[in-house]
Amino acid sequence: MEQKNDKKVIRSWAFFDWANSAYNLVITSTIFPAYYTIITTTAEHGDQVKFFGYTFTNTALSNYALSAAYLVMVILMPLLSATADYRGNKKIFMKIFTYIGSFACMGLFFFKLESLELGIILFAIAAMGYIGGVLFNNSYLPEIATKDQQDRVSAQGFAYGYVGSVILQVICFVFVLKPELFGITDGSLPARLSFLLVGIWWVAFAQIPFRKLPAGSPNYTAINKSLVHNGFGELRKVWQQLKQMNFLKHYLIAFFFYSMGVQTVMLAAAGFGEKTLHLGTSKLIAVILIMQLVAIWGAMWMSRFAKKIGNINVLILVVMVWVGACVAAYYTTNEFEFYGLAAVVGLIMGGIQSLSRSTYSKFLPENTPDTASFFSFYDVTEKLAVVIGLFSFAYIEEQTGSIRNSVLALVSFFVIGLIFLLLLKKAEPKLVKG
Repeated sequence: MEQKNDKKVIRSWAFFDWANSAYNLVITSTIFPAYYTIITTTAEHGDQVKFFGYTFTNTALSNYALSAAYLVMVILMPLLSATADYRGNKKIFMKIFTYIGSFACMGLFFFKLESLELGIILFAIAAMGYIGGVLFNNSYLPEIATKDQQDRVSAQGFAYGYVGSVILQVICFVFVLKPELFGITDGSLPARLSFLLVGIWWVAFAQIPFRKLPAGSPNYTAINKSLVHNGFGELRKVWQQLKQMNFLKHYLIAFFFYSMGVQTVMLAAAGFGEKTLHLGTSKLIAVILIMQLVAIWGAMWMSRFAKKIGNINVLILVVMVWVGACVAAYYTTNEFEFYGLAAVVGLIMGGIQSLSRSTYSKFLPENTPDTASFFSFYDVTEKLAVVIGLFSFAYIEEQTGSIRNSVLALVSFFVIGLIFLLLLKKAEPKLVKG
């Protein structure tokens, strides 16, 4: 058993967030969405594009692609996590998904309108690489930190992620705004170079956790070979255990619903800003940078605040703010309102992710050898929420013709999650303060 709360190990673990958060910022939040929306909006066809002969609204297509990527990972994750627990080789899986995601990002360098199908496929593959890497990185949390330190360590990981992603975003920002400094005349090249840099950054900094994190110990007694080949059996096993843990069971229900809203906003916000306000790449990057910088403080602040009033109380307050943010987004009409909204969303964005992760980790069974499988269940819950949230977001836009209606619909997800959090607080007052 590795010594917990080792500063070097924790720092190396946090560097995985530093490495892969560049994907989350540049590919899902800023440059790729802006680049994609611009090149797929034409005078002849407007925002309609053809994908393997089928016509889609451009932003709906990218959201459908992300939804499909998350659905594939929902199916794969139980098998992968069960195998990792059985063999004790979660680090190998971290490496595999990191290389898949980073090389897919590098491949986006070749994405132009005439290669739409290639771009969308690589976009989805990069998402799968990111999702898989995060799953196995999350499962390390209870192994490297004691329960009283998990809120802080989780927040540290998100903070590293925000700092690292902002640094690379600024570098890409220079490419996009000042291409003449580098002798670039091709208008699409700065964005495509940014995609290449993301892949290089991702795979390069991931070597730090790959060197320092423990490999893991085989758990042959807990998971037999039939379960390794039937990962959903392991998922059912975890669910049977969770049914005896009322706090975690009800918490996951609340988490499922508010995650539909949180993750969809994070993945679709850039497309919303570009499509409704026509911000352009430079302003969109500025908006997302505001969110990222504020989120660093938000993640650390919520960790400290949770110690004073309890994790669930903080989550309740944050979800209420999310409801207000979605309503405000529906009525946003200019870039200055959008900047203010970005600051609010940034404040609560990192905090709710960090606190959600550490709340779950904190109440896992003590010294369980099945951490990867428990976190697989957590990640399946989150990713299934993303599948439903993104699909609903895309479908509502296509049916109503307005992406604003999609944003307003997210309120219902947050409200349901809020109700379950309130019920959880009432049902488990002792655990809420834990």
